[in-house]
Amino acid sequence: EGNPYTWWVGKANEKHYYWGGSGPGIQKCACGIERNCTDPKYYCNCDADYKQWRKDTGMLSYKEHLPVSQVVVGDIDRPGSEAKISVGPVRCQGDRNYWNAASFFTSSSYLHFSTFQGETSADISFYFKTSASDGVFLENLGNTDFIKLELKSATEVSFSFDVGNGPVEIVVRSPSPLNDDQWHRVNAERNVKQASLQVDQLPVEVRKAPTEGHTRLELYSQLYVGAAGGQRGFLGCIRSLRMNGVTLDLEERAKITLGVKPGCSGHCTSYGMYCANGGKCVEKYNGYSCDCSGTAYDGPFCIKDVGAFFEEGMWLRYNFHSPGTSMKDVVSRTLLSSADHEITVPDLSLNKEELSFSFSTTKSPCVLLYVSSYTQDYMAVLVKPSGTLQIRYNLGGTREPYNIDADHRNMANGQPHTVNITRNGRDIVLQLDHYPPASYSLPSTSDTQFNSPKALFLGKVIEIGKIDQDIYKYNTPGFTGCLSRVQFNQIAPLKAALRPTNISSHVHIQGELVESNCGASPLTIPPMSAATDPWHLDSASADFPYNGQAIGDGVNRNSAIIGGVIAVVIFTILCTLVFLIRYMFRHKGTYHTNEAKGAESAESADAAIMNNDPNFTETIDESKKEWLI
Repeated sequence: EGNPYTWWVGKANEKHYYWGGSGPGIQKCACGIERNCTDPKYYCNCDADYKQWRKDTGMLSYKEHLPVSQVVVGDIDRPGSEAKISVGPVRCQGDRNYWNAASFFTSSSYLHFSTFQGETSADISFYFKTSASDGVFLENLGNTDFIKLELKSATEVSFSFDVGNGPVEIVVRSPSPLNDDQWHRVNAERNVKQASLQVDQLPVEVRKAPTEGHTRLELYSQLYVGAAGGQRGFLGCIRSLRMNGVTLDLEERAKITLGVKPGCSGHCTSYGMYCANGGKCVEKYNGYSCDCSGTAYDGPFCIKDVGAFFEEGMWLRYNFHSPGTSMKDVVSRTLLSSADHEITVPDLSLNKEELSFSFSTTKSPCVLLYVSSYTQDYMAVLVKPSGTLQIRYNLGGTREPYNIDADHRNMANGQPHTVNITRNGRDIVLQLDHYPPASYSLPSTSDTQFNSPKALFLGKVIEIGKIDQDIYKYNTPGFTGCLSRVQFNQIAPLKAALRPTNISSHVHIQGELVESNCGASPLTIPPMSAATDPWHLDSASADFPYNGQAIGDGVNRNSAIIGGVIAVVIFTILCTLVFLIRYMFRHKGTYHTNEAKGAESAESADAAIMNNDPNFTETIDESKKEWLI
């Protein structure tokens, strides 16, 4: 019931304490489930702590938690304590035809297949996506018999057939439009007893078959998917078409058919929201992918932080341009979106910036990030000696840089912290961690243009020319800790350094850059609102002593220590008094009994009485005397 030494991290950066062969919420290995662990007191073989190697293995098959991104192993710092971990590949299983799709571009286009063999039973299912209000999905004809599925209107799907007893039609009506360019599932069934139709998760419509009459569906024509018999055909995508358990190869037939294309464009319409953190959805032949190149993230869905550990004295510089290049080279497209491609880089100006990153450190002061320029303009994010954060802007027009001090808590506490800074003209918005954003404004005399940005530095500033004196002091010995998902406008300098791209030539590194996600932000619980927080105090209405006077951090800290010591002393005195009082009055409740002494050692109650009564003893002794006559 204690805290585990070992866990693994899965999707959504969540910790999991179950292992292969076990299940979520069960802190056991496979042997713990089967009750055959090496040591029956534990639920994993590796917990036995034997000198011989023991092994726990199994498949992690709860796919909502996969893939495994990290394994943390503890309790290995003791002599003779070792661990070996191996994570096997992700194995996928399922229907490979799930994305077998075709796109219909004209109302007269169709695909044809061999006659559907569904005399006594028919089971048809498929997905469709369209923006059209009607169209035939599929149809197969006989002399008089037929079977047909169609979109009758924007909210109606129809399943109709005739086995010789007259046409039968089942209609499912949706409360919301079905031509919303989203995927919808259709499942139609027919047998000798009944027929049914279901769309998505709407209620199933059922029609009983007549007790007498024909029951066999006799078809002769080919099966048409799309337009048939001069009717208006389907416009859009159909995928995963299964008829009586057989998946029709729509893609292969679409390759040789006019008006139809294999695959389905528009996956991003339905699934593009899974590309997170600014990732762009890219249509693919039979699916989609997320382009994370314009983000500071990685992974299939752009949710994996890209970060690194910085040792003392290490730094990274990202040059916004290469010598001899113009705006046509990367900067104009990614940093500024300027329309003038022939302007030279030193003439570049920024009216707004968006900066986001996360970090963790235990040392202060230090420089987290610094953006230099060909002029005196700069932007810096610093950790002050007290551990608080400071954002510093110098855009010209003022004698001193404009400082934003986020001094409400210590940021050099070894925990990951998130920083988001947005400037648009004179307005600056700063958000730290999960706290509400705070708004600031540059002085009225300050310029609003960041003129000629030159380079971005992480960890330390190594720049030619004059540097602010405070920044110069914070520059030694340099940042030590983790930086993660650093992004300045559309540039991700850390990712460019760790992932070879076309802009990696802009990066220069001093020291060995080791990739790590130690600066990634963990899942946090949002703070309570002021209305529900019982400890919230409205500073506007509170009456504080020394109100309006600045009290140093050292004074507050000393006062807290002295108050804590006094509280401990008072508590100790009270405890001592309680024990003394109980001891003094302990004997006032005693009582006396005539219980026989030696009762503890006597074999029985009778023996105890005999041992304790002197008269009884004398009688016994007297009876033992012998007389000679």
